[in-house]
Amino acid sequence: MLRIIILGVLLLWSCNPKSQNSSSSDVLKTEFSLPKKLKEVSGIALSPDKKIIWAIEDAGNKNMVYGLDRGGMQVADVLVKNTENNDWEDITSDKNGNLYIGDFGNNDNDRQNLSIIKIDLKSENQKSTKVIQKTTFHYEGQTDFPPKKSNWLYDCEAFVEKNGYFYLFTKNRSKGFDGTFLVFKIPNQAGDFEAKLIGRLKLEGTYDDAAITSAAINSKNQIVLLTHKNIHIVSGFGNDNFNSAKILKISLNHNSQKEAVVFLDDKTLLIADERNKKEGGNVYKYSLQ
Repeated sequence: MLRIIILGVLLLWSCNPKSQNSSSSDVLKTEFSLPKKLKEVSGIALSPDKKIIWAIEDAGNKNMVYGLDRGGMQVADVLVKNTENNDWEDITSDKNGNLYIGDFGNNDNDRQNLSIIKIDLKSENQKSTKVIQKTTFHYEGQTDFPPKKSNWLYDCEAFVEKNGYFYLFTKNRSKGFDGTFLVFKIPNQAGDFEAKLIGRLKLEGTYDDAAITSAAINSKNQIVLLTHKNIHIVSGFGNDNFNSAKILKISLNHNSQKEAVVFLDDKTLLIADERNKKEGGNVYKYSLQ
């Protein structure tokens, strides 16, 4: 009888997907380690032919865009002229391959010079590029800079471009963190705009579970929101209303300072994390099931 019980337990364990996927290597596949000089990657995007990964870093770093080949070798250091890196937190592209950098990092919720810049970057052979469009904005609903710490909902590290508009997903830094985030919409045009509030939603879990650090969109109109421990697939939303959106949480079984995500294809993600003394500084591949 004891042998039968032991055999049954072993069979149940072998069929348990959580047991089989408990290791991070079962979920995230490391593509390559980032060059040592890129310690604080905050966003990644792909060239139209998907041969080059464009990477940026956040506040305290140079106004440069770095090009990596698909093996992780650094092939370009491109200076962005006529601008500065106040706090670059994400980079995205539109359907035509144009690149946009979100200079909207706002840790203390007090910035009043938030912007999105479009750059003229087409090739890894360029030594420099320039800003060809600048979109400045302020958030609908924010009247104090900063607001009370219970309402620190105006930092942002994540955006996508869709059909001529930017969609921004804020990072909750409020006292008493509860996973709430805001969705704002801004025209993809030169000028100064009020970012329109089109959604107030909530992710489950602690800060590492639910503080949004990057976003990406695929051709099926699915948006992925990245956090340190999870990805969240957002679908079923309207262009002017995200409150009805469905959010599917997927655990990566891996906790690091993940700051950047991009779709390699409709079912495959590339994810990058920052390097610290013990971990990180990698680009990973993740396949959506």
